[in-house]
Amino acid sequence: MGLCAILWMMALIGLTAPSQADPGFDKFVRGFWPKAQAAGISAQTYNAVFTGMKPDDDTIRLMNKQSEFVKPIWEYLDSAVSDTRVEKGREMLREYGPVLKQIEARYGVDREAVLAIWGMETNYGGFMGRHNVIQALATLAYAAPRRKSFWQKELLTALAIVQAGHVRFNDMEGSWAGAMGHTQFMPSSWKAYAADYNGDGRRDIWTSIPDALASTANYLKKHGWQTGKTWGYEVKLPAGFDYHLADGDKTLTLGEWSRYGVRRSNGRGFPRPSDKGILVLPAGASGPAFLMLRNFYVIKRYNNATAYALAVGHLADRIIGGGPLAGDWSREHLPLTRSETAELQSLLNRHGFSVGAADGKIGPATRRGIRAYQKSRGMIPDGYASVVLLARLKLGS
Repeated sequence: MGLCAILWMMALIGLTAPSQADPGFDKFVRGFWPKAQAAGISAQTYNAVFTGMKPDDDTIRLMNKQSEFVKPIWEYLDSAVSDTRVEKGREMLREYGPVLKQIEARYGVDREAVLAIWGMETNYGGFMGRHNVIQALATLAYAAPRRKSFWQKELLTALAIVQAGHVRFNDMEGSWAGAMGHTQFMPSSWKAYAADYNGDGRRDIWTSIPDALASTANYLKKHGWQTGKTWGYEVKLPAGFDYHLADGDKTLTLGEWSRYGVRRSNGRGFPRPSDKGILVLPAGASGPAFLMLRNFYVIKRYNNATAYALAVGHLADRIIGGGPLAGDWSREHLPLTRSETAELQSLLNRHGFSVGAADGKIGPATRRGIRAYQKSRGMIPDGYASVVLLARLKLGS
């Protein structure tokens, strides 16, 4: 080892000495150096980044926050697809029209979908997070009770991004969990999918909006986006519909769904009856119904939540002139918390509708039990767990 390297290592060993707030974190930083070095991170980069760093208190607070509250999907959509966000999206469509046109031609991903993800993730760049990504990831790699290897890998990738000059350390803004830039990529997603739209050699999703939008389009393309096709359709179900078809595992062509009496809410026909779809009822029979196509599940690769993907798809439609959802949500049918779900399962078991262990998770067995109970009571057997259903079970009716 040369003299310069020895000096760097000496500096590294004591680089967090000024911070006495958490000696365990200082020890983690020193102990993580061999992994960083093996991954190609220079002592110069490591020292510059970690000197004086303390754990991110807000990351620790949010990491430990275990909320029982479950936000109803209609409240989520009210916020995610607000009139303000729709109008802002239309402004961005006008402002970045030429860029989005080129991105759509290059990647085959519809511009409104890219815009909708930008709107959902950071409100079109209005809020990209107030955390330094490397500090947040270092805090998680040090303090998170689970997935330490995941956080360590993300931290190494973030260090490599800074070292390669794609973004300055101080400009690496993101969420408390390490999602970065205008469209909130984790470092590993940045590594795999980020794009250099303008050819300057940097994949800058923090300060270059074209790079960020191209990166999102590339992500969607690589996960199977079907060009020129929608995410799904809001539909109406006929009287006496068999709700077993809405379990999420029945894939039929739109023409076949039509033969079951499923129709678009706006009264129009399906433009491509050969497209395949899955029937999804986010709030059971008490809310709107949707036939979800391939692109819906591509959006879920960005965030694996039905509410998120529905919001992105609906926002995309609104940006290009679509109207509000036609169906109403019966807002008294609130979803259950995990503890309430476990109580529901226990009651179903007690009433003779076996659902297995009362683990607080809704799976096929619980849905079958709910349907059997609903059918025995003359209710619509949609298998949806709500506070209304739980209240009825508590009454023993």
